[in-house]
This record gives sequence, structure tokens and C-alpha cells, in this order.
Amino acid sequence: MTFQNISKLCLTFSLLFSFSGLKSQDKFPDGTAIPKWFKENKPTDINKLGKKYIITDFGVKNDSTILQTKQVQNIIDEASKNGGVIVVPKGTFLISSLFFKQGTHLYLENGAKLKGSDDINDFPVVTTRMEGQTVKYFPALINADGLDGFTISGKGTLDGNGLRFWKSFWKRREWNPKCTNMDEMRPRIIYVSNSKNIQIEGITVKNSPFWSTHYYKSQFVKLLNLTILAPKEPVKAPSTDAIDIDACSNFLVKNCYMSVNDDAIALKGGKGPKADTDPNNGENRNIIIEDNTFGFCHSALTCGSESIHNYNIIFRNSTVKDASRLLHLKMRPDTPQNYEYITLDNIKGNVKTFIYAKGWNQFFDLKGEARPRKGLANNITIKNIDLSCETAFSIEKSDLFDLKDFTFENLKIKALKPEMENLSNIQNLKQTKVNVTKVASLTQSYDKKDDSDIAAK
Repeated sequence: MTFQNISKLCLTFSLLFSFSGLKSQDKFPDGTAIPKWFKENKPTDINKLGKKYIITDFGVKNDSTILQTKQVQNIIDEASKNGGVIVVPKGTFLISSLFFKQGTHLYLENGAKLKGSDDINDFPVVTTRMEGQTVKYFPALINADGLDGFTISGKGTLDGNGLRFWKSFWKRREWNPKCTNMDEMRPRIIYVSNSKNIQIEGITVKNSPFWSTHYYKSQFVKLLNLTILAPKEPVKAPSTDAIDIDACSNFLVKNCYMSVNDDAIALKGGKGPKADTDPNNGENRNIIIEDNTFGFCHSALTCGSESIHNYNIIFRNSTVKDASRLLHLKMRPDTPQNYEYITLDNIKGNVKTFIYAKGWNQFFDLKGEARPRKGLANNITIKNIDLSCETAFSIEKSDLFDLKDFTFENLKIKALKPEMENLSNIQNLKQTKVNVTKVASLTQSYDKKDDSDIAAK
């Protein structure tokens, strides 16, 4: 064979290989290619982030009984002049709210703990984002606003110290069953807003008084190898969502473990009859949630309850154990909503309810406006699922929202109550290899009624 023919043959194979690679390229549900950014995940190297500011070298005492917020904030302010890493060594340090600035980072050594004060008087009142509104409320323990390249890393812990707040919440709810989540004053643990190129990895986030971590109007955010915990007993930790994604784009949650007494991952973005025209609100777009493990939680993935548009969402390659729901579509009749191009793929484990799609009426408020257009959930694909559950399809028919263009493929579901008849409430449902088996009993038992059942009313 001549050199020219060999060259032509090599070129042919090269073109075929390239075409095959493009063809098999990972794609978002709408068919667009997933950028390389989602695959390029490297550990944070704090040696490349500037000077290390070990807080005990700057007058902070290794004493968990004294509040040292001002001392640590002074170190952050000093580090911001030239950039650097705030290093928390082994030990427990009591704080309220810290505000990180451009060029600063946080590193928690193994055995290090920043512990939140359980006295709300130690926290300022600021303009912030909570439950789909821009309001005066309390900041988180760790706050980052308008930053580019902020990181939190290490093997240490952010401990919200939430027990006192949880008890106060339930006592208030006992006194006034109609009290809202925000009526009891309580902080979050991490709040990142209006930022980009964010990486949070390796740490443990636990015992949050309110939402555990919250990300608002931020892009290119990576959450890697996190452990996020809040208990359901002996005192339930109310509203302790592990990850709230609020009007964000290009967002990765990977190799995390979440077990909290509320939703594990909730997609938010705004609420109210004119929510889609309010510049403070926004959509979630290009979100990948993969290779995670979920312990007890209300829902592994929730759209809502304050959410207007979720687009190109992938939830895959994960194990769910003891969640109340795998997928919860909260259809809120006082808010214009569209949840579309969502794919769940390769999920195994056990849940109380496989798919839950119903109206969400908690604190319903049209604010004097006409009812918005119908809500819509469409182009949702669920495939390669192997789960046991109490109820398979808890799907409601409603004049207030439409469910359409769903695809079910390769489902293996064992259920006490399949409720297959509810699938008729989905318009244009395509099913391939859907195997739902009714069983007489399950090895796992669930509460007769949990917090998420109550909140849906």
C-alpha cells in the first residue's frame, strides 16, 4: 500500500472516530452539548491562592465559648488587600456572619470547625434573598456576594448549631400553626450570590438553623465531595434544604452526600403572579447533579416551591435511600411556572414516592392580581430506574397546570401502591420497558405523614 493510500486510510479512520465522538458526546436534555467545564474537576490548590492567613496567628483564640466574628472578619478584610486564604486550624471557633471579599478564600483543616452562634441577636439584619423574595432578613454564617473565583475547601466543618432554632420553630408552630418558615428568625450556613467561578469542596456542612446552602444568581458553580447533614430526630431540623439553587446557570453537584429534614436539592427562582417579570428573579439553566448519595430527605430533587423556569436539568448516576420522594414537581397556582427538559437517569434505591406532581398551596397569595397562566411541566425523561417505594405515581390532574411530553424508559419499580391510573394525567406519555410490580410489603417503612405532606396542603 502506498504512503498516499495509507494517509487517506488514516484520515478516513480519523474522521470516523471524530464523528463517532461527536455523536456520543454528552448532551443536555434539549440536545445541546455539555461544555467541558462540567468534566474538568480539579481539587482546590490553596498554595496557588496567595498568602495563608491562619486565624490563630492573628489573635483568634482556640476557644468555642467566645464569639470571635469581628476578629475573623478583620482577618478577611486584611487578606482582601492582596488576596489570600483564611485558614481555620483544628479546633472549634464560634462566629455569627462572615462576609468574604474578592480575592479571599476559606480553608478548613481536618478537625477545624466554624460553629454558628445560636443567639439571633449576634446576627445583623441585611437585604438578602429568601424564599423567592429579596427582603430584609438574616445573612448566613458564610457570605460571598459579587465574587469571582471564591472557594471553600478542606476537610473541616461548618456547624450551624441549629438545635435552639429548631426548638423555637416548633414551639412557634405549636402556638401558631400558620406561621411561615421565615417567622422564626434563623440564619443559613452558606449563601453565595451574584458570583461566578465558585468551587466548594470536601467540607461537612451540618446542623443548619435554616437552609444549609443557598446559591443565588450565580454561574459556573461546582459543589464537590460535600457532606450536608441535618437531623430528623430527636428534634426535626425544619427547612434545612441541603442545596437551594436560585436563578443560577452552569451548576454542578457531584459526589456529595445529603441527608436533611427537607429537600436535598431544590430549584428555586421566584414566586408570585408577576414573578417572571421581576428582575430579582430568574431561571435555573444547565444544572447537572450526578454521582451523589441521598439519605433521608423530603425530596431528592424538587422543582419549587418558589420557581418559575427550570431548563436543562440532569439528575443521574445516584443512590437514594429513605427519601420521601425522588422527584417532586411543586405546581404553585399563584406563580407562572415552566419546568422543562429535565432528565433523571440511572437512579437506584428506595423512596416513599417515586414521582409526586401536585398543586402546592402553602401560603398561596395572588397579591390582588389575576391568576397567572397555567403551570407547565414538559419534556421530562426518566430512565434506567431501579427503586422500591410505597407509592409509584402520585400525580394529580388539575385545571391549573399541565403535565405533558414525558418519556419513561427502562423502569423497574416495586411499589405497595403503583397507582398506574394516575399516568393518564400526563399528556403524550411515552413508555418503553416500564415494569411496575405491586408488592405486599417492603423492608423499609416510612412515616405515615411527614413534614412535606403537611406543607403541601
